[in-house]
Amino acid sequence: MRVLHLISSGGMYGAEAVILNLSRTLNQQGHASLVGVFSNSSNPNLQLHELALAEGIESHRIPCRSQIDRSVPSAIRSLAASTRAQVIHAHGYKADVYAWLAMRRSPSSRRLPLVSTCHTWYDDNPLVWLYGAVDRQVLRSYQAVIAVSGEVQTRLLAAGVSAGRIHFIRNGIDLRPFTNAGTQPLRFDNPATLPTGPTAGRTADPAADSAKLLVGWVGRLTRDKGPDIFLRAIAQLRSRFPSARYIMAGEGPYRPECERLIAELAVGDLVQLLGQRSDMPAIFASCDLMVSSSRLEGLPMAILEGMAASLPWVAASVGAIPLAIRSGENGILIPPENVEALATGMSRLMRDAEERTRMGAAARAITANEFSAERMTVDTLKVYQQALAGGSMEDKPLAEEA
Repeated sequence: MRVLHLISSGGMYGAEAVILNLSRTLNQQGHASLVGVFSNSSNPNLQLHELALAEGIESHRIPCRSQIDRSVPSAIRSLAASTRAQVIHAHGYKADVYAWLAMRRSPSSRRLPLVSTCHTWYDDNPLVWLYGAVDRQVLRSYQAVIAVSGEVQTRLLAAGVSAGRIHFIRNGIDLRPFTNAGTQPLRFDNPATLPTGPTAGRTADPAADSAKLLVGWVGRLTRDKGPDIFLRAIAQLRSRFPSARYIMAGEGPYRPECERLIAELAVGDLVQLLGQRSDMPAIFASCDLMVSSSRLEGLPMAILEGMAASLPWVAASVGAIPLAIRSGENGILIPPENVEALATGMSRLMRDAEERTRMGAAARAITANEFSAERMTVDTLKVYQQALAGGSMEDKPLAEEA
């Protein structure tokens, strides 16, 4: 089977990781997974394109001069034809809409089945909310839609997507990059702000000074990801763990607010904003525990990657996170938007190296058994086969076209 993945990428985040993991595994199994990355004039982030090429995955740039570029549907049709794609798999609202337009304007005999993975919708502002609403309407005409959480599935059903076309598939990852990642060199722009010496980074020694820890947070810097909640928890923990340090990996529109809050809380000597990183296995290997403070979530790839790196998590119980984090087994679940509960959960693991080690081992085992890229690929192939069996793109108009 030949599958063309489409995405408008803002960096290496969850959707991009899913595409790479699916592509690796599909290609290893004798299929052909191809990638089309929009080269947006306003934000031409081609990291996924470059990483795919470096791994031997066929990848193409799709020029996109503005938010609405009438040439993109034609470019998608040409790319699908030249790569002999049999299925188009879109990721994100922009790819969903452009892929739908591309196939709507194709002759019936040349329309390819459309599949989308809905990772989640972040309603950061009215414009983003509108994009999500349009996206969910477009998805009513897709042959298959993959939801990564129950919350996503509920929103799809509410938008009128047929229940028979919605498939719940857990994200999966390639565990290999996160195995023995501690041998990789770790590079920080300002190492002086981080722990140094024999107790720096992860240690399985319960006798080690539990205050000298490195706590990690990974994600796009948006309000929905809750970086402000994490920062406020750090401020509460300062007096109890004066030697602990904290890193935040990721970039996004909420960074100025994070910088303002770091100054307001006077935690600049404790926290380092790392920006977007390409060495995440080494980042995880350097941490003792991880935190997810999201207000809204699907199933973050960062959580699965941290689990694969044998790290315990303190995580807000939102979206599909409880499918991966089992409180008391491989981490601690807390209510969302609760700074005190987050600080309490972090304190518990920061004080107990033995519990961190036990939970980290359980996290790795759960990831291997339930969240592997192989399992995700098997489930996704079934969706492709169903989409192909459904024939050409449905001619039913969207509500706004009626």
